[in-house]
Amino acid sequence: MNIIQHNKTMVDFAVTFFMFNVICNGIICAQLNGVLLVLCSRQYRPKRNVTFVDNGEKVSAYTVKSFVFLHEKSVGDPKVDMVTTVNIPAVAVMNRLKSMGFWVSSGVSMYMGSIGTTLFMTHTVEEMLWGFKDPLLTRLKTIKPDTDEYFGLMRNKNGSDDGEFVYHTGKQNYLDFGRIYTWKGEKMLSLWKTNQSNMINGSDGSGFHPFLSKEERLNVFTPDLCRSIHMRFEKEVEVKGIPAYRFTPPRAVLASGKNNPENEGFCLTPKNCLDDGVLDVSVCRNGAPVVVSFPHFHLGAERYAKAIDGISPVHERHQTFLDLNPTMGVPVRAMKRAQINIHLQRVIGFPLTRNLNGTIFPILFLNESVVIDDASAARIQKLLLIVTLVSHFPLVLGALGVILLLVCIILVIRFYQNKPSAKKDTSYAPVSAKVDDQDEKNGTYIGMTSVDKS
Repeated sequence: MNIIQHNKTMVDFAVTFFMFNVICNGIICAQLNGVLLVLCSRQYRPKRNVTFVDNGEKVSAYTVKSFVFLHEKSVGDPKVDMVTTVNIPAVAVMNRLKSMGFWVSSGVSMYMGSIGTTLFMTHTVEEMLWGFKDPLLTRLKTIKPDTDEYFGLMRNKNGSDDGEFVYHTGKQNYLDFGRIYTWKGEKMLSLWKTNQSNMINGSDGSGFHPFLSKEERLNVFTPDLCRSIHMRFEKEVEVKGIPAYRFTPPRAVLASGKNNPENEGFCLTPKNCLDDGVLDVSVCRNGAPVVVSFPHFHLGAERYAKAIDGISPVHERHQTFLDLNPTMGVPVRAMKRAQINIHLQRVIGFPLTRNLNGTIFPILFLNESVVIDDASAARIQKLLLIVTLVSHFPLVLGALGVILLLVCIILVIRFYQNKPSAKKDTSYAPVSAKVDDQDEKNGTYIGMTSVDKS
């Protein structure tokens, strides 16, 4: 097995915009048209700049992501269909200014009102995803030149990578195969409060060590979450004739610190920690109040789902999972599902937020799915057959030995059974004395000769 075996991974990528009624303190903040917009793309993930280091014990690579729009699998036209949702740039600005005092916030609030900034915005799907020029960010750029005046949920993602990964090849220990050694040159993050939360554990999800067991805890580092998560065995499945173990994140992965002490370091504001099922990732989103969860707040606290009209979590439809062949550790099917939310809360000095009560507002639902192709499945089936034969080779040799011994015994028995039998008897015949000896010896000599009785 080789760490670069996933060099041509293709992932079907779908983005669904939520169309729900959100009620904050009894006031309807946004009422959308109820039409579900789905944008499907084919995502390619080739590994670039693959370089083996440390005598082949490690390998470095960049995973470049590119997207190709699939119109036939999509619902709606991204260039035409409009979406009304939370004004994320405005919320991000307000969130970053909430600690700067009432007068600063009030001044910025009046400035926002003068240019027509509201709590919600309407743009095409394409603009929402890949970027548009925001008037508020354009004004801020004149004050802070390093401000990006364009905003998009997936801006700069097409053709990008998550940075350099260095993986263990498993040369010294097969259990290390695929495990991340460093990311962007670092062995640990520096975003969270505790060392445990900052640890880069496991692989990137594209491969695991061979001979997996059901009792294992599989760790996966996800740059999109800026953290590592773990997965547990759920059930046995079969994909295109290949046996697999399904691993899925348990409830403890996104549990709050009070219910899972391992997650205490992910709350940077102890007085405002979120409940189960959501993760505040604003620390790695330039301060934007972005909250990540599973779709429909699956495995999350009920209060988040109850706050949104139309939310209904279903395990089979909203879970993330990996189907791995346990012998080879290769993913044969995977489903990565995530929900991007914005944390809407009241910010002093901004009248736009006066009716907000801390609602986690769903923006979109991401679904990345991959299934092994037929050709690769056939190759894996052949390899598994070879592995099975090799693993049972001693038994095969023993069985052949027993069979050969039995054959030899049977042949020997049959040989003796088919051999002709010759019965011999003994008779006595008188023999006359030799002429020359008659003078020296007296008597008659008796000789014995065998006579066949037939």
